[in-house]
Amino acid sequence: MKKIRYIALLLLFAFGLMGFHHWFNTPIYFDVPKNWPKPTYNFKENPLTEEGFQLGRKLFYDPILSRDESISCASCHLQQTAFTHVDHDLSHGIDGKIGTRNAPTLQNLAWSTNFMWDGGVNHLDVQAIAPLTSEVEMDENLEHLVQKLQKSKTYPELFQKAFGSRKITGQYLLKALSQFVVSLKSANAKYDRVVMGEEQFTEIEQKGYEIFKKNCASCHQEPLFTNGSFENNGLTLDRSLNDLGRMAITKKSADSLKFKVPTLRNVQFSFPYMHDGRFKSLTEVVKHYNSGIEKSKTLSKFLVKPMNLSERQRTELVAFLKTLSDQEFLFNPRYSFPREKIE
Repeated sequence: MKKIRYIALLLLFAFGLMGFHHWFNTPIYFDVPKNWPKPTYNFKENPLTEEGFQLGRKLFYDPILSRDESISCASCHLQQTAFTHVDHDLSHGIDGKIGTRNAPTLQNLAWSTNFMWDGGVNHLDVQAIAPLTSEVEMDENLEHLVQKLQKSKTYPELFQKAFGSRKITGQYLLKALSQFVVSLKSANAKYDRVVMGEEQFTEIEQKGYEIFKKNCASCHQEPLFTNGSFENNGLTLDRSLNDLGRMAITKKSADSLKFKVPTLRNVQFSFPYMHDGRFKSLTEVVKHYNSGIEKSKTLSKFLVKPMNLSERQRTELVAFLKTLSDQEFLFNPRYSFPREKIE
């Protein structure tokens, strides 16, 4: 009997050292699709758990994150549009303030090494600081936000379940948000099913795919449909914004007008397009690359030679791009607004 008590005490001591939450949390396995590259996100530094994911989801949809509690992350990142917005070209923040860029989509971020249109953030676990503290977005600061969450009826318990402590910190907040957004994986479009041999392209889609591989794949590399680089894609400078892109971060003239190459997954639903949302349709986008590129010193080397596609070929290309739409991702209830009330 004494031996049993002794073992029990040892186990309790072990629980205390390692933290009860590590023993009782539900781990999430991040499944990497077949033939996809290894994710760049370090899951060892922020292990995915069901409790962390659900906390991150609640935070993502909760307007408490903004200074006046009027907007949430989801205000600019709607699930049905690949977690971006479609009702305006530039992002809108509190007090009706307007930003300078279109909100990027949130999908397959586990494979990204830099974030924002200019790559101004290089780690997903701190990315949320940018919109949280931006004067034209959520205009909040982490210290005050943590205080609001600590005073809520619900959040201390949720942080306890996720991280083993009722004391809320900025680090735990950011890690919870990361656990949600890094889980937003899109890999079940028609394109993926064709690659797996489960479906076939129509004739027009197949022709569009061939056009894509010849003209677009250098920057929009399969299977992520981005190469994660920064390119000048020949857009004329919007003089009302004077956004020089990557150059604002690096201060190098060679980076003038370069922006991050966005993924084309779910592009059918993620309009308006480009960093400033200037194009409303895929047809406009294809026309730009076909004949509207403005030459400059920093223009991408892949765009020096125009595509010169016929109208039919442009239609075929758009048909292929629509095969990148992933209905399962766009309407997955696991990524949707949580039904439980947040107090």
